[in-house]
Amino acid sequence: MKAEILLPAPVCSGGKPLRDVLMARRSIRKFSARRFDLALESDLQLLSDLLWAAFGPISPKRRSAPSSHNWQEIELYVLLPEGAFRYEPAENKLEPVSEEDLRAASGLQEYVGTAAAEIAYVARLEKVVGKTGRGLAQAIYADTGFIAENVYLFCASEGMATVIRAMIPKEELSARLSLDPTQEITLVQTVGWAQ
Repeated sequence: MKAEILLPAPVCSGGKPLRDVLMARRSIRKFSARRFDLALESDLQLLSDLLWAAFGPISPKRRSAPSSHNWQEIELYVLLPEGAFRYEPAENKLEPVSEEDLRAASGLQEYVGTAAAEIAYVARLEKVVGKTGRGLAQAIYADTGFIAENVYLFCASEGMATVIRAMIPKEELSARLSLDPTQEITLVQTVGWAQ
């Protein structure tokens, strides 16, 4: 198994003005072949900044996106050509879970696997207390939506491209990520650069 990837401290300020970013935000479905070069400090910094913007820590008890009852039940799995990794926000690192390039296995659309990364949003169901059925689904999908919108805004600010996706072979991807029965994939977001 590959070693963990220690990310540089995220840059938590700057970027384009919010209204400019809102005007630039869009879904892109044609991606260039550009990848995150994990040997380049600048690309590691960009990846660190992206993941922090998505759902990184703002304080010991808060993250960059809200979550119902502050359960913080959503985990980010980052699928790269080098393998699949779980984002560990407290340590700001990527923990390896598979040496396979699982990008193409994360969806059914033709562009899946062509972008730099796929971010699989995985809910830890045991963290959601007192909700079952429809209430559970509403909570985990709402929380995923908050995180996904942060990724959209970050990508718009940085000149990157993204699209959120629901067409996912969830059982197959769950098995390949070695998820347990208390974990559920909600959505996957393709991230990279436009063609």
